[in-house]
Amino acid sequence: MRTAVMKRLGKAKEDQKGFTLIELLAVIVILAVIAAIAIPLIGGIINKSKKDADVSTARQIYDAARLYVTSELNGENPKVVTTTPTSDGKLTVKQLQTKGYLDTNITLPSTKKPLNVDDSYLQYKADGTLETITLTDTSSTAIAKTYPASEVIAVESTR
Repeated sequence: MRTAVMKRLGKAKEDQKGFTLIELLAVIVILAVIAAIAIPLIGGIINKSKKDADVSTARQIYDAARLYVTSELNGENPKVVTTTPTSDGKLTVKQLQTKGYLDTNITLPSTKKPLNVDDSYLQYKADGTLETITLTDTSSTAIAKTYPASEVIAVESTR
């Protein structure tokens, strides 16, 4: 009888096909560690791509402003823009849209909201060179995003 019980126990051990609780917990811990490392990295990649998309939008506005200066101001130095139509060295997105140099349906990619065309502008220095481009969306919690000229000009043109 004792040998029969031993045979059954031996056979039962051979037929085990499941995982133990320890093995399952080990897998869960490993997955948690991987997730803890990967989630912040993915978040950083997403934030960088949003910023890159916003800078590309700023580059499109910059290209439109260059066309405006070339066509409307006969290619004269952009410092002429500092006195027309505002005296504070700003050229607004609204001005570019009114003259037909920009589409009227521009959105800020990071927020997916339309640009506030009155508060989105190019700021020129006194010598007429571009200083910054500021983009603001139309959301109730809009925060102006300002990009230096060097960062915007470094982006390859989409045209």
